[in-house]
Order: sequence, then structure tokens, then C-alpha cells
Amino acid sequence: MTGQPMQTAFYDWHVANGGRMVDFAGWEMPIRYGTIIEEHQIIRSAAGLFDIAHMGRLWILGADAQKFLNRVVTMNVSKLKDGQVRYALVTNESGGVLDDVLVYRVEDGFLVVVNASNREKIVDWFQAHTDGFDITLEDRTQADPMFALQGPKSFEILNPLVEFDLSNLRYYRNVKTEINGVSVLLSRTGYTGEDGFEIIAAKESVLKLWEHIHSLGVPACGLGCRDTLRLEAGMPLYGHELSESIDPISAGLEFAVHFGCDFIGESALQKLSDDGPTSRRIGLSLDGRRVPREGCRIFAGDQEVGEVTSGTFSPTLERPIAMAYVASSASALGTELEIEVRNSRLQATVVELPFYKRKK
Repeated sequence: MTGQPMQTAFYDWHVANGGRMVDFAGWEMPIRYGTIIEEHQIIRSAAGLFDIAHMGRLWILGADAQKFLNRVVTMNVSKLKDGQVRYALVTNESGGVLDDVLVYRVEDGFLVVVNASNREKIVDWFQAHTDGFDITLEDRTQADPMFALQGPKSFEILNPLVEFDLSNLRYYRNVKTEINGVSVLLSRTGYTGEDGFEIIAAKESVLKLWEHIHSLGVPACGLGCRDTLRLEAGMPLYGHELSESIDPISAGLEFAVHFGCDFIGESALQKLSDDGPTSRRIGLSLDGRRVPREGCRIFAGDQEVGEVTSGTFSPTLERPIAMAYVASSASALGTELEIEVRNSRLQATVVELPFYKRKK
């Protein structure tokens, strides 16, 4: 990304309300308002608002929209019913991940939500593969901003405001409805491990909705706690657990790979699935308070077997946690490993992902 960082429709509000702004993937975004731990605990115990307008929103329309998406994402889009949302990967010919995305099926086409850092790359990739398909690609990232309401109290906060009864909106479903008279595309999705909703509305209306929900006593939260929340929930982050040199099989994302659709990279991933990956994404739990960070080397005895991709001190579990890639031979649950942190080694145990599961 070149030039000055872009600003979302909420930028002035963030600044006026004490948001500490940072350049994130070419956008000026709030990293926090208070402390990251306080905001993390708000999401785990109540509810908070997130500006996620920096995420890309790409509409795929036209007679061949379904056929096109079956070619460029790893899931069988033809199985999606109206109102469903599914997680998928965009992969290159060798099976490396270009991005992880959410695919929405709506009555008039498909919406693909992509990571902010990859939006331009994915637009270019999609456009490079449109030959032979009757489709239109619309990038409406700027026109229709997006924000999230996340946390166990999200339902009781939002349901009285929505024309649609949210008890009929299951997890990973979307609906076109109205909130306080404003037309929205509403989905029961999120990146925190909690119940919650993501809301897309026209630029001229979206701030009014944000301000109304905030006026009900719902605080705004920043990107800092989104990272600790998603890590507790075992969710991969592009540029850490996913990249063009990492494949979905090694990442443990086989559920999002549907063989038989002739997507780009399918043959490479089929072979990898048949042979088994040489490394795997794992969760690690540690005692004490020292936190392993990205790039820390991991050992099994004297043998180096991998490295950390993300690490934090978990506010919920009150212990250090990390995700990492290690040799498949060292990935079994319960395996004791050592992580090198500042020239000393910390004991770590391979544990099941996610680290945290919400009560349902």
C-alpha cells in the first residue's frame, strides 16, 4: 500500500472519542481506547463495537458468479443456500494461501469479505481469472462500510433494534433487514470467539447506527483486543498463520477445502492431503507470564522443530498461549516442547485448538 493511510467512515468518531490510531494495512485504525485487557474482558463478558470497515467487500454478480467462485475459492459454492455464509481460502496454483475469506450468498449474488491487507491483491487475482465467465466484480469497500457488535450480550442489545427476529438468524447466516429504519446486510459472524453480528450499511447511514448502539452503553474497542480474542479462539491471522507459503492442509483448515470443484491449486492440495503435510499448526500452552512471540524457535530436545506464529498472555485463561507450526512428528496433543525466548527456553505443551470456547 502506498500513499497516505485511508480513513473509514468512523475515523472522526474514533479520534473524537480517544481512539489511539495506528496505520494498519493502509488504513488509520484504532488500536485501543482504554487498555487492551479491559477491552478484551468487555467482549468476553458483555459486548463491544469494532470498526471493520477496512476489510474488503467484493461483490460477484452475473450469470456465472457461482461457477467463477468455485474456480477461485476452495469451497463448493454451489452448495450455499441463500442467506448462508461460509469460510474459504483463495489459493494459488501450488496451494499457498492468497487470503482467507468469507463467502456470503444473497438473493442477487455473492459477497466475498477479504482481509484489508489483501484486498488489492485479491481484486487483481479475481480479475485475472474472469476470462470465460459472465460476471461483474464490484469492490464496494468504500461505499458500504462494515462494523461488528461482538460479545455474549450482543443479541439482547441488537434484537430490539432490528426489523428481523434475530432468534431466527443462526450462526454463519446473513439477512437483509433494517436497523432503526436503516437498510443493512446483517450476518451472525465474527472474529472473537463470541456470539455477535457484523453489519454492512451505506456510507451515509452507517455512522448513525454505530452512534445509536454506542449510546446504549456499548463501548468501542480496538484492533489490539481483536488479536488477543482471535488467538484465544484459535483463529488464524493472515501474515502469521497463513501466507502464500502456507497451505490450508498444514493449517488445519481441511473443512474449508472441498475437492472436486476444480479450484485453482486443487491438485497440489489433493496430493498434500493424500501424502500428509510435513508441518502442522498447533496450539501451545505455557506456565508463568513470559510470552513467546512470532518467530521464536521451537525445540524437541536438541532438534529445532518449528517456530511461533502468534503469541500472547491470555486474559481469559491467565497464562501465555501461542500458535505455531511444527514438524508433524512433534504435533501430537500433549507433546512437551521448548520455546526459545531471549536465549532461554520455556516449557510448552501442545494443546487442542481453540484455547477458548464460549458457552452456548
